[in-house]
Amino acid sequence: MFAIVRDPIDVAAIARLVRTDSSGAVITFAGVVREMSDDDRPVTGLSYEAHESMAAAEFEAIAQEARRRFGPCEIAVAHRTGDLHVGDVSVAVAVGAPHRGAAFDACEFTIDELKRRAPIWKKEHYAQGDSEWRTNPDARPK
Repeated sequence: MFAIVRDPIDVAAIARLVRTDSSGAVITFAGVVREMSDDDRPVTGLSYEAHESMAAAEFEAIAQEARRRFGPCEIAVAHRTGDLHVGDVSVAVAVGAPHRGAAFDACEFTIDELKRRAPIWKKEHYAQGDSEWRTNPDARPK
């Protein structure tokens, strides 16, 4: 599963998608909306927008690269769009692999590349009432 979703993400359900009888490890990553911005401003929530079909295709391309680099593994990615509150899961990555090292490496690679390459945009909403579109410092240059 490689999807942009509007509904809350069930991380355990994403993990079940990658669990096979050959999985000796299932690793999950959940990105969660936190209460402070990188520049220490109180945050009340985030809004995400995405180019859905391009993002899902990029998730799949990243997963294919992860398999080439780290060996056989099952990978699932879900990223939310819309308005999220502090504590909501904004993105989930799950990886099932025969060994834990490959599962951890593939999971880290997948979330890092997703943040760098996927056409997803984030707006932070601050306690003072203002909002700001944030660029990802890891994003690929245009």
